Amino acid sequence: MEVALLLISLTLVVLVVTAVSRRLDVPAPLVLTVVGVIGSYLPIRDLELEPEIVLLWLLPPLLYSAALETSLVDFRAQKRPILLLSVGLVLFTTAGVAVVVHALAPVSWPAAFAIGAVVGPPDAVAAIAIGRRIGLPRRIVTILEGESLFNDATALVALRTAIAAGAVGISAWDVGWEFVVAAGGGALVGFVVYKVVALVRLRLDDSPVDVGISLVIPFTAYVAAEEFGGSGVIAVVVAGLLLGHRAPVLQTAQSRIAERTTWGTVAFLLENSVFLLIGLQAHAIIGAVGESELSGGTIVAVCAATLAAVIVLRLVWVMGTRAALRIPGADPAARAQTPWTYSLVLGWAGMRGVVTLAAAFIIPASTPHREVLLLAAFTVVAGTLLLQGPTLPLLARRLQIPSPDPMDDALARATLLQQASKAGFARLEQLEYDDRHGVIDTISARIDQRNFAAWERLSTVADAEAPSDLYARARLEMIDAERHRVLEIRDGGTVPADVVSDVLASLDVEESMIDRANEQRAAVVRAQARTVLEGGCDHLAEHPAIPPVRNLEKEGTGETCPDCLREGTTPVALRRCLSCGYVGCCDSSPGQHSTKHFHETAHPVMQSAEPDEDWRWCYVHHLTA
Repeated sequence: MEVALLLISLTLVVLVVTAVSRRLDVPAPLVLTVVGVIGSYLPIRDLELEPEIVLLWLLPPLLYSAALETSLVDFRAQKRPILLLSVGLVLFTTAGVAVVVHALAPVSWPAAFAIGAVVGPPDAVAAIAIGRRIGLPRRIVTILEGESLFNDATALVALRTAIAAGAVGISAWDVGWEFVVAAGGGALVGFVVYKVVALVRLRLDDSPVDVGISLVIPFTAYVAAEEFGGSGVIAVVVAGLLLGHRAPVLQTAQSRIAERTTWGTVAFLLENSVFLLIGLQAHAIIGAVGESELSGGTIVAVCAATLAAVIVLRLVWVMGTRAALRIPGADPAARAQTPWTYSLVLGWAGMRGVVTLAAAFIIPASTPHREVLLLAAFTVVAGTLLLQGPTLPLLARRLQIPSPDPMDDALARATLLQQASKAGFARLEQLEYDDRHGVIDTISARIDQRNFAAWERLSTVADAEAPSDLYARARLEMIDAERHRVLEIRDGGTVPADVVSDVLASLDVEESMIDRANEQRAAVVRAQARTVLEGGCDHLAEHPAIPPVRNLEKEGTGETCPDCLREGTTPVALRRCLSCGYVGCCDSSPGQHSTKHFHETAHPVMQSAEPDEDWRWCYVHHLTA
């Protein structure tokens, strides 16, 4: 009962502190760490962080959840910087910290390398949470995610090697072979787990069973890899990356939705709980140092120097590898010019987390001055969280790091849906059917409505409600009334409960599918598009963009669609033909005059005629620039 009450209390604290942090717009990981430190000094039961709890019950689901959400395509594109950070930087930090600690404290080289491996891997949970909140560029976030997936494996293998060296002594050849076996064995086990799960899912259409399988995948991959001498971390990451990438093919839509919701909740609770657990270790770790044989000055010097070393070494490595990424013969994608400001922010985003603390407890109890090494690890975790965490947003703002452009996102989403619709209609033309009831017209109308809603995120006439916004507002009000009526009928007891549940579920699904993009559209209006050629379309290349109309006073341009004026209709947004200069209304407008102009003239490219917009659209290839 005591354990149950403790778990309930921890969960409630996490939920309350997270909710308050979001209301105050401060990073929850930082607040939870401080709350944990304060809680460790309260007269309650000490909660010791056992390595087995973290490495077996916390780390696998955290890694698997992150791997599922990580784009394998983006990971491949950034594989060079990710590997430089997750392998090269961890080993560089391990060696650097070992030299510093060995110089300041009377510890053996194996013990010094052990603490170096412990503090080597940054935990990107806090960095990613802060980065997404302040809007760091996606490339930085992708690199942080990829780094966090593999750096724990490098650090744990290095720690295991250092401990073995202290016990029996091993050669450099043994160290290299240990890394090869751990990495190769983990990757092989992860791939085997992926193949087995994929075969099962191809024959499975039961959503609850599918989600249940996903809950045991990370633990199965981790334990299997460790049993065979491989890296459990790498096994979990490989399985998660592959299964996440193949989910649209292997799983049903219901299973994907259920799995996404389930793992979102699991990750939310675990990611926030670990920071509370970090803080709760403060009292026990600091108290143990009181019995150390080393002087207070030496202990402070070791802890401060270790903290400074992990921060400085990361900055040195990240700034130094900027040149390595552009060496002749390197991957062209990796040679892309990256502003030095990006590298500086990436170097500052090196917060440590719960894996560092858990790994510290793996250091054998017989190690001389182990209590000081544990305090050094805690100092690095707390110090990086409380020093780099609050200052990362300030640094990003000071360096003027650009956030992802909402205009680009909206344009990419609309183009992707348009391409999907084109493929869908092409498939429809291949089918044989007898449409005596106008079903095809209904399908076309629904797809048009979906696509129009995506395009309307870009812009509409100033101070006018877009058709998709009006639809969403009106339909949501209707669904609320419909649900209220269904609940009244349910309370009367005249309809079977399972029928009522099915109807309520259908209303919930429809409500969740309605595009509520008011905030996104407001952000797009404030942003300016960057011209990026998509797909290498010849028509777009032959029709470059003209300077967009500036909207300094947030007023209309004075232009309008002449055909709308003649017909007495109102345009939603304006488009300009880049062949003849004709200005017509978009497809969301009643007249759809821009599209009609294309069909009449075959002029292939139009450009948005809305203020501050320079994106273009090719009617022939359905591509944007």
